[in-house]
Amino acid sequence: MKLKRSLREAIAEQVHDGDAIALGLALESGIPFAAVHEIIRQQRRDLTLIGPISDMAFDQMIAAGTVAKVIAAWVGNVAGGSGYGFRRAYEQGQPRRIVMEDHSNFTVGLALKAAAMGLPYLPTFTGIGGDIVRGHPRIRPIGDPFGGPDLLAVGALRPDVAIIHVQRADAQGNAHLWGNLGLTVEAAYAARQTIVICEEVVPEAVIRSDPNRTVIPGFLVSAVVEEPGGALPSSVQGYWRRDFEPFLAYHRMSRTPEGVQSWLREWVLDLPDRAAYLQHMGEANLARLRVSERRPAAEANFAP
Repeated sequence: MKLKRSLREAIAEQVHDGDAIALGLALESGIPFAAVHEIIRQQRRDLTLIGPISDMAFDQMIAAGTVAKVIAAWVGNVAGGSGYGFRRAYEQGQPRRIVMEDHSNFTVGLALKAAAMGLPYLPTFTGIGGDIVRGHPRIRPIGDPFGGPDLLAVGALRPDVAIIHVQRADAQGNAHLWGNLGLTVEAAYAARQTIVICEEVVPEAVIRSDPNRTVIPGFLVSAVVEEPGGALPSSVQGYWRRDFEPFLAYHRMSRTPEGVQSWLREWVLDLPDRAAYLQHMGEANLARLRVSERRPAAEANFAP
């Protein structure tokens, strides 16, 4: 089956109104901003967003009116602090009211891990005595069947789609990812469909040469998108440095509804695709952010 798609095609085919979408799973790196912006351009609605700390990706989607619910540990802007789009939606219903299912980074991970393992829940001590679990729809107290202290059960969380940015993949969807993984692997196994966005599509032999780095096997993948720079302004280990200025600029502009709409027009709605976004950034900025230093890992011999 041919999996390679343009980003526009992948979002049009696999992200639908009302879907639960897991993204931003490696925390501050590899955030699939190109996909986030394409979802906004295609005017998806009533989405549930799933992730740990989402950085400003969730905030942008909320401000654009695409989101009905958030399942996360934190929504904001790591470089600036508060997520103003999120706060306006949750506190004031602007541009629409959203529902929040609050988690820690760990309980989001457990919920995805349970789904990845095909289990209804996973037990934990984390959260006992804390406010997050009080009345929580997905976290319940349970007894230990072996007579130990009581536990909490974190219910499984199965996204409709996981959107993941990796360094490289082959045309069959087998993907190499290194650096911070966060909850990427758990989400890929938990989701009904997984869109892999990569810096480059490489021959199958490249992937086979390092099987331990193939953290996403092709049988989980429903689309492969080659989109260099698709995670900017977040970092991609070995390819791109994090660009702090766009995070700070968004933080300043998103303080007001008018400001965030102006930002969305300039950086999302008035641009047809990621290539136009990179052109708008300018070659000088791209050159500054490209990783040119080589720091290869030690050689591994896979001969039997």
